[in-house]
Amino acid sequence: MIFNERLKLLRKEKNLSQVQAAQALEMPIRSYQRLESDGAKTHYDTLLLIANFYDVSVDWLMGRTEDRVLHR
Repeated sequence: MIFNERLKLLRKEKNLSQVQAAQALEMPIRSYQRLESDGAKTHYDTLLLIANFYDVSVDWLMGRTEDRVLHR
């Protein structure tokens, strides 16, 4: 699945542990780990929070485009 792979890539690019990423996103560590391990479904609000935190588009996170940049 693309989402979990990209989430893990972004976290590693910021040199964050899973614990640090979960804390920054204000979510339980187990929830974050599930997102990275199997791409568990998440709420729209959480998806937006992740995209904003890593400064990427939701479409890129979901594998709909190869363009990371947010078009504002």
